[in-house]
Amino acid sequence: MRIISGTYKGRRLTAPKNLPVRPTTDFAKEALFNILRVRYYFEELTVLDLFSGTGNISFEFASRGVQNITSVDQHHGCIQYINKVSEEFEFPIKTIKFDVSKYLEKCSGTFDVIFADPPYDFDVSQLEGIVKTVFEKNLLEAEEGLLIIEHSKQNNLSAVENFKEARKYGGNVFSFFSSK
Repeated sequence: MRIISGTYKGRRLTAPKNLPVRPTTDFAKEALFNILRVRYYFEELTVLDLFSGTGNISFEFASRGVQNITSVDQHHGCIQYINKVSEEFEFPIKTIKFDVSKYLEKCSGTFDVIFADPPYDFDVSQLEGIVKTVFEKNLLEAEEGLLIIEHSKQNNLSAVENFKEARKYGGNVFSFFSSK
């Protein structure tokens, strides 16, 4: 994996092979960040990265100047890797080793962008549960808040409340949700 843009543009990162992850492809990640760059000033964002895995998305936000990033994953090796890279590059990423569903239930902060990349074997009802919790707990900033869920093309989330659009990139789909 590599960082697409920002301070560390082009930097290749090699995660340990024993991590249970499926990093977002560079192609899909570049497309996602092109969408976000039109909508936001990265330096002003607060970001929550759920099921953060290797930290691929968090690192991209940090390289682009985001100063407030929280990465949540339940796998110890993933959290260790994110911490190692964050320390090396002086990225402002706070890591939390916790089950994402339980974290969302306890979370009381608000975020401009919440990115969730759950396992691809999550079904529509599990993905809908993430959306429901985020909106019931008002975890997004009211005006410009955006929830993005990365999932397989086998799942269609267009009927889920607060759905705005989906973008497909190969086998990856980003579904976007907001309150406005």
